[in-house]
Amino acid sequence: MTDSHITTAGTDWQAWQESWDRQQEWYMPDREERFRVMLDMVEALVGPAPRVLDLACGTGSITARLLARLPAATSTGVDLDPALLAIAEGTFAGDERVTFVTADLKDPGWVSRLPHDSYDAVLTATALHWLHREPLADLYGHLAGLVRDGGVFMNADHMIDETTPRINAAERAQRHARMDQARAEGALDWADWWQLAAKDPVLAGPTARRFEIYGEHADGDMPSPAWHARTLREAGFAEARPVWCSPSDTLLLALK
Repeated sequence: MTDSHITTAGTDWQAWQESWDRQQEWYMPDREERFRVMLDMVEALVGPAPRVLDLACGTGSITARLLARLPAATSTGVDLDPALLAIAEGTFAGDERVTFVTADLKDPGWVSRLPHDSYDAVLTATALHWLHREPLADLYGHLAGLVRDGGVFMNADHMIDETTPRINAAERAQRHARMDQARAEGALDWADWWQLAAKDPVLAGPTARRFEIYGEHADGDMPSPAWHARTLREAGFAEARPVWCSPSDTLLLALK
């Protein structure tokens, strides 16, 4: 995913990780809280040494927190974004607990690229809103086959309850006002961050390739937590419900 080991040797991958975290926190000030609850539930349901699939892993944000919390865990990160994968691979280079796989989750054969046939936990955050309902439901079907009996899937993302339009509008207005204030104080947004990556000697090539793959950011669907829970049960999970929520986001857990 990176251009060469020689050109990346001096890259401060931790600085890029921290820069990505700050940019994401501009959108989600409670980002660390959802990660904490996610790992609480991993430990509660599958123990302190889980085999984890970090789905649409990006820079490896979940993997980093997983290994800090549960050092005996192992993680497979899967993503298609060459720039974010370059940061992930640079960050975790030499850590035998971590493997990265390049795959498109819309490709029905992506599961065959994984190093394991089953996982104790599949975790994802702020990623699956790129998918519309039909491909997301198909993906949930694949995940039901990957998660072992007694294992868990968790998705932390923006999930909109369309039955509460006035609440949604008020929350959105307040959230965006706070974001505008932070931006005025120098916070980087998504576009700013990618402009920096495009200027970096190591990340410029992977960044150009990621925009060839994805184009500009475009949201898929953001259905309600109830839709996610119902679809996961229909896919083969035994139980599914939110285990954390903010006014705009939900961490939904499905137990196999």
